[in-house]
Formats: sequence, structure tokens, C-alpha cells
Amino acid sequence: MANVNATSGKARRAEVAGGGFAGLTAAIALRQAGWDVRLHEKGPELRAFGAGIYLWYNGLRVLEGLGALDEVLEGSHTPPTYETWMHNKSVSKETFNGLPWRIMTRRHLHNALVNRAHAVGVEIRTGSEAVAAEADGKLTLQTGEVLEADLIVGADGVGSKVRDSLGFKQDRWISTDGIIRLIVPRMKKELGHGEWDNTIDMWNHWPRVQRILYSPCNKDELYLGLMAPAADPRGSAVPIDLEVWVEMFPFLEPCLIEAAKLKTARYDKYETTKLDSWTRGKVALVGDAAHAMCPALAQGAGCSMVNAFSLSQDLAENSSVEDALTAWEQRIRPITDRCQAISGDYAANRSLSKGNMFTPAALEAARYDPLRRVFSWPQ
Repeated sequence: MANVNATSGKARRAEVAGGGFAGLTAAIALRQAGWDVRLHEKGPELRAFGAGIYLWYNGLRVLEGLGALDEVLEGSHTPPTYETWMHNKSVSKETFNGLPWRIMTRRHLHNALVNRAHAVGVEIRTGSEAVAAEADGKLTLQTGEVLEADLIVGADGVGSKVRDSLGFKQDRWISTDGIIRLIVPRMKKELGHGEWDNTIDMWNHWPRVQRILYSPCNKDELYLGLMAPAADPRGSAVPIDLEVWVEMFPFLEPCLIEAAKLKTARYDKYETTKLDSWTRGKVALVGDAAHAMCPALAQGAGCSMVNAFSLSQDLAENSSVEDALTAWEQRIRPITDRCQAISGDYAANRSLSKGNMFTPAALEAARYDPLRRVFSWPQ
């Protein structure tokens, strides 16, 4: 059997570095396939960072395969449309031909994955930071402990120590724009008349470049993404400069007042990472460690989860871990590469402000069904 170590006769072991969406997905999928799995999280507890998140059909299918979909659907939201405004006037409404998508808080998604990891028997170590890996299947922790495994999964984020210890060649670049991500109360009644259940992508190019991605997560919580160029000291200020945001988006004042109260707000520039390879021997990189991308297509988490889930499929079909990892990257990477490229181009050119930009090419990754390994839904 593919999940048994040929030498010891025991279940194969995986050490997973990183307790985010990609690491948890890989750990659950491998455990469901019969592997012994230990997940290492450098923080003192497993917890989500950030504010809100979009999942499309590809990510929702992963959750179905993991047995976590029902928990995620409860407490999340699918807007009637994705609406784009330019200078406070609607320029498009997109429904994606019925393609499933969902908005939720990152905490909600993360909690569901943590619950599922516990349920299937993933061993979780918190306060355990991976600092290096070797291609023959060794993982070194901050404590100096060296663990041997049949598979090492580096899911330790954009600053991955697993990746950097192995010397992967990489291109990394940072965009001119950045974003402040916040969760605030919905305040639907205070906002008054309007289609406030929609996602509304609000753009202004004059007198300054500012954008708010208005994203309802559920009946109580609203995810706001406030975008401004890094060169704009007021637009990029945290806590947010209430005056400059209300001036541009006066109809959102009740929500922005709440946003201004959040002292832990952070301004993040868009980062992209592209590697020469995602694998080295018995080491596989998933998530931002392998392919951090601009958030224009809202596919960072979806692609990460699809790739982490797909890893277990190729491992089940190959007796050699090394051969499985090679087959996995050849099979799944092109979809991510194309998504990353379009997302980067959209971010650089602020293309989403035109409306109707979720073209068939832009939705390719979203339409992928990782359970059946086909593209679904009409284009």
C-alpha cells in the first residue's frame, strides 16, 4: 500500500511545518489517507491571522473532501452578486454563472479546520518552530531536535524557513499597493437603503487612489479591505485615518467609525513569490511558502488548499514519495501559475476597477474540482 513505509511496514509519517490553511489541509488529507501526521505550529496556539477570506468552488470542494464543509457553511455568506463601483456608481454585477463562492472570517475557516484535524487524529505541537529541512526527509526544530519522516511539508508561510534552508531559487516582488484588512460589525440598519448583502468592490481613482472591498461574512460581521498605494501616507496609515476614508466613502461612515477603533490594524503590501520548484526530494512546499500571490482574484487560500489536498492524492498513487511529489507538481502547478500571473497583472494595473473582469481565464482556478480533477461549471 502507498501509505505504508516499505522498510518498517508501518504507516508512513509526515511532518508538517505550519498551522495555517495549507498546513492544516495537508495534515488532514494525509491523515485521512492513513498517514501518521504531526503538525508543528510555532505560535503558542493554533489561531488564524488576518480578517476575512473568500473561498470559491475549488476551496469549497476541498472542504467537502476533508469533511469540514458543513461547519464552514454555517456562519458564512454567499452574496447575491459581486458588484463593482467606480466613483460611487455601479459599473457591473457578476454572478459567475452560478459558480459557488463564499465569504467568511478567517477565524471561522481556521476553527473548522482545527476541529477536523483533531477529529481525524492529527498530532499537533504548538510552540514548535521548524527552522530547516533536508531533502532526505529530516526536519530540524528551533530546539535542535531533528525529526525523520517519509514526507516533510513546508507550509510555513511567505517567509518559509523550510524553503529557505533548502536553497530554492525564487523570484519575489512587492506591489505598489497594499491593503488594510478588518472585521467590523455589519451595521446594515445604520447603512440605510442599499444592496448591502452584495460584495461591493468600491474604487476611486481621483482625487486619490482608494478602494474598499465591502464583503459581508454573515449576519453580524463585515470584512473590509481598504486599499491604497504604499506611497500615500494617509491611505496607508494604521489605525485608519477616518477622515480620509469617510471623505471618499461617506455612505460607509458607520462601518468606518468602527474600523478606526481597531488599534491592531495592519497595512500589508501585496507580495508574490515564484519558485523554480515546489519539491526537493521528500520535501513539498505548499501555500504562501511556494506561491504567495496578490489577492486580486481572492485565490491565495483556495489554491493553497487545493494544492495541499492534491498532494495526498498523488502520494496515494505512487509508492515512491519523490516520484509522487514530482507528479503532483507537474499536475497541479500550471493552474496556480496561471492564476498567480493574472492576479499579479490585475493588481499591478488595478484592472478590477473596470468591472466584469472575472473572465473564464480569471476563474479557471475557481472552477477546478480537486475531488474529480476536472474543471466544472459553465464558463
